[in-house]
Amino acid sequence: MSVLIGILITFLVVVLILWLVQRLPVEARLKQILQIVVIVIGIIALLKYLAVF
Repeated sequence: MSVLIGILITFLVVVLILWLVQRLPVEARLKQILQIVVIVIGIIALLKYLAVF
C-alpha cells in the first residue's frame, strides 16, 4: 500500500512541477527543456518505487 501512495505522490508532484513550468515567463525552448528534464526525473523516481533500480 505504501508503494502505491509513493507512486501517487510522485505523480502529483511531477504534474504540479510541470504546471509551474508552464507558468514561468521564459522562452518556449527553455520551457520545453525543463519539461523534458522534469518528466525524465519523474520516470526515474517512479521506476525506483517499482524496484527497477
